[in-house]
Amino acid sequence: MYLGMDIGTSGVKAVLVNEAGAIVATAARELALSHPAPLWSEQDPDTWVDAAIGAVDDLASVHPRDVAQVRGIGLSGQMHGATLLGEDGRPLRPAILWNDGRSYAECERLEGCCPSLYAIAGNLAMPGFTAPKLLWVARHEPEIFERVAKVLLPKAYVRYRLTGEMVEDMSDAAGTLWLDVAQRRWSASLLEATGLDLRHVPRLVEGSEISAVLASEFSERWGMAKDVVVAGGAGDCAASAIGLGAITPGDAFLSLGTSGVLFRVTDNFAPAPASAVHTFCHALPGLWHQMGVMLAAAASLAWLSGVMATPAAALLAPLGETVRGPSPVKFLPYLDGERTPHNDAAASGALVGLRGATGRDQIVQAVLEGVAFAARDNLAALGSASGITEVDLVGGGSRSALWAQICADVLGIPVHRVEEGEVGAALGAARLGRLAATNENPAQICTRPRRLASFTPRASAEAAYDEAYHQWRKLYPALKEFSP
Repeated sequence: MYLGMDIGTSGVKAVLVNEAGAIVATAARELALSHPAPLWSEQDPDTWVDAAIGAVDDLASVHPRDVAQVRGIGLSGQMHGATLLGEDGRPLRPAILWNDGRSYAECERLEGCCPSLYAIAGNLAMPGFTAPKLLWVARHEPEIFERVAKVLLPKAYVRYRLTGEMVEDMSDAAGTLWLDVAQRRWSASLLEATGLDLRHVPRLVEGSEISAVLASEFSERWGMAKDVVVAGGAGDCAASAIGLGAITPGDAFLSLGTSGVLFRVTDNFAPAPASAVHTFCHALPGLWHQMGVMLAAAASLAWLSGVMATPAAALLAPLGETVRGPSPVKFLPYLDGERTPHNDAAASGALVGLRGATGRDQIVQAVLEGVAFAARDNLAALGSASGITEVDLVGGGSRSALWAQICADVLGIPVHRVEEGEVGAALGAARLGRLAATNENPAQICTRPRRLASFTPRASAEAAYDEAYHQWRKLYPALKEFSP
């Protein structure tokens, strides 16, 4: 048996996977976000740990024999979050998360003082990344910055609490702006640019390598053997790729989770900062990946659900599984700013084209379409040379056949819903835990899931969506001056 844990933004998922690669059981615990000021997004790091432990407790209470057979554990996590630890290994403040936009001024400072940033890190400086967050803390909370002994990402903090070891994998480390992404090692010069050095970051391993051994406190608690290994693991997107079997150059998928990601595997370091594309290490040695990133994908539907005080499923049900064509209403899904292609933390969301006769269904459809249009922006940012001709669809948004069809119509390529698409990151983490424990060939373990349904662009709607997309593209520049 193998255990995968995904430390997400809205919750922690844990999955048990057997020797045949099938999911035996799942458990989940919810997490809360804090927004103490405009553009701020924070979480208490200890809530990640409590939720992770609680999820495994739930599995152990229902499936004690299966949990007792676990040989390897893998961790996946939300990327970029700055978890600042003091000398005692305890958090000095709440973690600053990936969707926090406060450090936009620090991004300009970092790019100005470090001209080699793009060549080394392969990415633009964006407020979501870790390095600018530390510059913000140094500027606004100097008394805390002076006490920082270690900076960990979310899953690395959970690993530390479960094993006593401070370790990070290459894929997650690539999202800090401190990694030499081509060489897969920390960059002393990039750390120095933020007032840190190699002592402030954890040691590095590949995602499929052993990072530590589960502490006896937890192996005894869950009835496991004493030598259960914990893999390096991966950032959530790279872990999802492992769960989808996306380990060959050219493989691609679209994730509609809290955030949205268009992900493509590469066999070399191929930075494209000019279009705000992310270039990171993959979770397996010798592989990298490119990503276009939307900050509010399924989060946009969750926002609408909250505003209308109606569950998302109830909002979607009246629309059925297809619509004839685009909604007359347009939605910009920039509720938390945007990364690809605008790199604009101050960008804001909008509903445009409302009239007295506008109904709820048209607004709901506009939200789904706005996210799909943003995904098309991502596809354009990756460029025609990306060779993306189809994508698997994962994340909470993959539950909706309507959303899948809209994505196919807007992107102009087939979209496939896949088995276990909602737990892809946790499944990928479990697979990495297995690879660390067994040293098997990744190609034999990281297989593709079964496709449940395929959605192809409809000739009857594709032209209308193409026109709607080009109209939608005019909204961001037209409304930019109204962003706070």
